[in-house]
Amino acid sequence: MNSADTFLAAYETPRPARLAPNLLAACFPLMKLMPARFMIARARASGRLAPGGHIVETTSGTFGLALAMIAAAHGYGLTLISAETLIDRTLRCRLKLLGARLDVVDDPDGSGAQRCRLERLQAIREEHAGAFWPAQYDNPENCHAYGRLAEWFVRQVGQVDCLVGCAGSGGSLCGTAAILREIFPDLVVLAVDTPRSVLFGHPPGKRLLRGLGNSILPRNMDHRLVDEVHWVGALPAFAAAHQLCRDHALFMGPTSGAAALVAQWYTRQRPRAATVVILPDEGFRYQETVFNNKWLTALPGWPAAIADAPVTIEKIAPGGEETWTRMIWGRRVLEEVPSGGEVAHRHLAKSPQPGGSEASSTGSQRLDIRR
Repeated sequence: MNSADTFLAAYETPRPARLAPNLLAACFPLMKLMPARFMIARARASGRLAPGGHIVETTSGTFGLALAMIAAAHGYGLTLISAETLIDRTLRCRLKLLGARLDVVDDPDGSGAQRCRLERLQAIREEHAGAFWPAQYDNPENCHAYGRLAEWFVRQVGQVDCLVGCAGSGGSLCGTAAILREIFPDLVVLAVDTPRSVLFGHPPGKRLLRGLGNSILPRNMDHRLVDEVHWVGALPAFAAAHQLCRDHALFMGPTSGAAALVAQWYTRQRPRAATVVILPDEGFRYQETVFNNKWLTALPGWPAAIADAPVTIEKIAPGGEETWTRMIWGRRVLEEVPSGGEVAHRHLAKSPQPGGSEASSTGSQRLDIRR
């Protein structure tokens, strides 16, 4: 490992935090460095990324920041495609300081403009012949990278009875869950999503909570690993992030707040279950928003009280930014789950593959990450 990789590795190493006697959190400064470094290292070893080569990717923020740090440390060119609603002023400044080129598309409906971003990505790949596309949503190496996190949890707590994690690209949740379930077949997996994310059957729409959910269905999202799904709106996620700081001195982002909210509820229901939760990033990116009282008080519904428990539903039904709902998923594929009289897959978009073909929108393939 060279000097650049040595300091980058420190960012992807979680700190353990005991949130309850039976709840351990993996607190990351920047979790997405784990898959980013893994994927770039394999691309370099296989010749898909040449020394001084160019990387192109679509991102909502943290994976792009991870790539920018790697590109700056190793001398790669980097083009990131995002939406105007996703890249805040602070992150934009940091990415530019790291030398990344930003290509920002319009996002009139506030859903993340994922289709437009992927279309623009394909056009840029044609402009940059030989550019490497990590394809974080569909590349199984994203999941493979989290074998190290699964090992870290086992070393920290031994037996793991329940894993709680956020759903976005599918990498951290499904990668960690698949490995842990090989070791602990009875492992319970709780996926944390947000309203108007298509990952568990909602139609896409404007989302106030960023870094969680998706407007396309990645191939890396394996629904058959999931026992329960919790849809956490932005307001309870923001409130939970504040509570993490007050109660545990953990300055984490709102996606971490959403995951902690679900994990803490579960541990109260199952006090003898050894539960672990993934908290993917810190709160510094959100100092002008989630941790800014002036910004918060302008939001309808703020200040928000945190519910003691989610509302349990039997059919997929989109909620609002103030809601927290839960559904027993039962390790089913998406098409098997009722959605208000419709099947959930009608709302899904497709993600183009690195070779130009389209991914299946069903999410029904199982990933073999035992490599």
